[in-house]
Amino acid sequence: MKILSSIRGFPLAVRLLLVNQLGVNTGFYLLIPYLANHLTDDLGLSAAVVGVVLGLRNLSQQGLFLIGGSAADRLGARGVIIAGCALRTVGFGLFALGDSLSLLIAASILSGLAGALFNPAVRTYVAQEAGERKAEAFALFNVFATTGALLGPLLGTLLLLVDFRAAAVTAAGVFAALTLAQLLVLPAREVPAPDTGVLADWREAAGNRRFLAFSLALVGMYGLENQLYLLLPRAATDASGWGGSVGLLFLTGTLANLLFQLRITRALKARGSRGRWIATGLGLMGLGFLPPMLVAGTDTAHPLRLLPVLAGTLLLHVGVMVAQPFVMDLIPAFGRASLTGTFYGLFYAVSGVAAAAGSAAIGWSMDAAGPTGLTWLPYACCLALGLTSAAAVAHLHRRRALPADRAPDLLPPRAPACSRSETR
Repeated sequence: MKILSSIRGFPLAVRLLLVNQLGVNTGFYLLIPYLANHLTDDLGLSAAVVGVVLGLRNLSQQGLFLIGGSAADRLGARGVIIAGCALRTVGFGLFALGDSLSLLIAASILSGLAGALFNPAVRTYVAQEAGERKAEAFALFNVFATTGALLGPLLGTLLLLVDFRAAAVTAAGVFAALTLAQLLVLPAREVPAPDTGVLADWREAAGNRRFLAFSLALVGMYGLENQLYLLLPRAATDASGWGGSVGLLFLTGTLANLLFQLRITRALKARGSRGRWIATGLGLMGLGFLPPMLVAGTDTAHPLRLLPVLAGTLLLHVGVMVAQPFVMDLIPAFGRASLTGTFYGLFYAVSGVAAAAGSAAIGWSMDAAGPTGLTWLPYACCLALGLTSAAAVAHLHRRRALPADRAPDLLPPRAPACSRSETR
């Protein structure tokens, strides 16, 4: 009930974008987790070719986030969101049309480009529309995104009983419906004419040392969050001996978000600065890898050994719930309001590269753990990454290198004539 009442308090545009994120994650996760198996098992492609196809999707998304952010600033977030969803409709549709390598590469690039467009644009729109309630808006955003990440694989599993093309067509249909809804309902915002060039905007964002330091300090958040799809699923399967245990990891995260995300954000925003809670959340994310470390390398699988993995997963999600809304709230405060999209785009570009590098390093540690018997090694790497990131953010906070030491929600209320969040 608290979630529903909170949603009703936001403008129509924010409510639509919350539903949009639910649909985006549902459509994405009902297809992408099964793409590699389709390419290898159904189409008979080699591992190297599959790596190229999947790598092109990641490269086209991570490498173009800055362009998507600049487009949101200059063309308006609404148009970029619509274009991104339309491109993903086409990209996922191509996966259903054929099995030639050229078609698969085109589909992969288009789906990645789509993410590079609408990810920073959606966050720009939410930040602009939510006003002083940005942290709460992004908390709800996290709830809807996590719910979609659970629904997608469940729906994908059912559709794969038909075939992969059924899943691809359904995913494309989800994005087509989102595109139409945004065209019809999402309000357009007036975009002021830019007074600087794109390259000048990029230089301004990249030259913001405080922002770059903050972005690099956050490498732990996305590097550890990626372990929900790499290290923790393997830990759950090895500990329990049951392949279906992976689904319990996602169910744990979804239920935790539904029950606690909004409560956590509302409680914390009234009790301290954003930097303090971001550092705390990162530390909790790192500590989430201690419980599964206790059952790593056990000789005998048993369902009860799954409990430490679930406890660690829950702690990881709590850390994300603590940190992420305040991270999204803080990013626009580093620069001019007209560069909100650019700063989101640069942040996602940096974090994407860092997450890829972190996942590669942790993957290496997982490979090294087997022959050496150091089964604790990947978990220790994750713990170190989380605590290091937490220490880095805490250091920036102590040096007052983060903008607006206290969250905007804590500022004294403005006079009604100046309250843009109410008149918008």
